[in-house]
Amino acid sequence: MNGKIIKNISNLYSVLTKDKVYNCKPRGKFRNQNITPLVGDEVVIDPQNNYILDILPRRNYLNRPAIANVDYCVILTSVKSPDLSLLLLDKQISFLTINKITPIIIFSKLDLLKDTKEIDDLRKYYESIGIKVFYNNETNDIKKYLKGKEVVFTGQSGAGKSTLINKLGNLNISTNEISKALNRGKHTTRHVEIYNVEDINIADTPGFSALDLNYTKEEIKDSFIEFNDNECRFRDCMHLKDKDCDIKDKVEKGLILKSRYESYERIISEVK
Repeated sequence: MNGKIIKNISNLYSVLTKDKVYNCKPRGKFRNQNITPLVGDEVVIDPQNNYILDILPRRNYLNRPAIANVDYCVILTSVKSPDLSLLLLDKQISFLTINKITPIIIFSKLDLLKDTKEIDDLRKYYESIGIKVFYNNETNDIKKYLKGKEVVFTGQSGAGKSTLINKLGNLNISTNEISKALNRGKHTTRHVEIYNVEDINIADTPGFSALDLNYTKEEIKDSFIEFNDNECRFRDCMHLKDKDCDIKDKVEKGLILKSRYESYERIISEVK
């Protein structure tokens, strides 16, 4: 019988089939082959003995959050409490771009700001380089855009992922308060789970406050999509200390967002 993994807690997988949900364990062969079933996987199960027998070919997958077969990844980004981290946002965009998954940005908690001009300007810039951006109060527009898609929500702890999913689908996913002392959220969501919300399959995931990118410097450079259109003197220009760099020139002229370039410098410096 075929089904889809919609939840994983420890080594127990909830598999949705046409008629019901089966709680299954993977066969030992997966461990021997160093394969881990992921939420989102289309699988073949033995419904009598509650085993996952096979994993069907994946369209794509992510290790963090651990999920497969995704159309969009929503990066929920708090503008305050926890404070806006453009470095973390740009790391997530690079991570998704390298893994060939379309990023969508949703800014949350704008009601905590006195002036939203900075966020409005950020929205215009990210949309100018081809990334769709919403504010979290635009629920009707968000639902319309995500309809019929497989979507994973990711982002900072405390940014409001579960709260927004609750609003989109009238659900009751557990949420928690922000730690004022640490300026970050508590990990309310502790596992990956898919919810069906008005013809959208949305996966809620545990939040995080840091992200390491274990890729080459060239992969990082290519993931900054606005850098790919350049007239640098050298074809292999890394846009750092290179002479006649078109990208550095565009940053100085305000054609490329300064914070994006600063994120790029910081990420490249972290590459081992």
